[in-house]
Amino acid sequence: MASRSSRGAGLSYDPGVLTLIEHVMTALYPRTDELPGIADTEPREFLERYRRESTFLIWLGVIGGTLAFVFSPILTVYWPLPSFLLPEETLDRHAHRVTTTRIYLLRQAVFLVKMAAGLCWAQHPSVRERFAMAPYPQDPGTWRS
Repeated sequence: MASRSSRGAGLSYDPGVLTLIEHVMTALYPRTDELPGIADTEPREFLERYRRESTFLIWLGVIGGTLAFVFSPILTVYWPLPSFLLPEETLDRHAHRVTTTRIYLLRQAVFLVKMAAGLCWAQHPSVRERFAMAPYPQDPGTWRS
């Protein structure tokens, strides 16, 4: 059995991968007039913790979903560019279409990133405040298996 310190290891401590995941998370949870976006919730800190505490397969799924999102605009908005080169309006349309596509494997791969992003977004104190909820208490740092 893997020790706690090796969980999530092996697939990237590279900041470039985390930057790509942040890009996808930001596209999936943009800022609105009413609610903060994922960019307002310290996603890098969350991703580093998520990588440490998740299993290898979960982290592999998040990376796979990120790559699926980044390289699928040709299927959704018909632009042969990676998502990080799309204009904001086209990126928003791509994010909507990729999460509602009839291509099951693509939709589910991106869902793994959307799930992690949702955990990051919903646990943040500024988001919880918008829903009149108390912030979560400090994490005791104990890992649950």
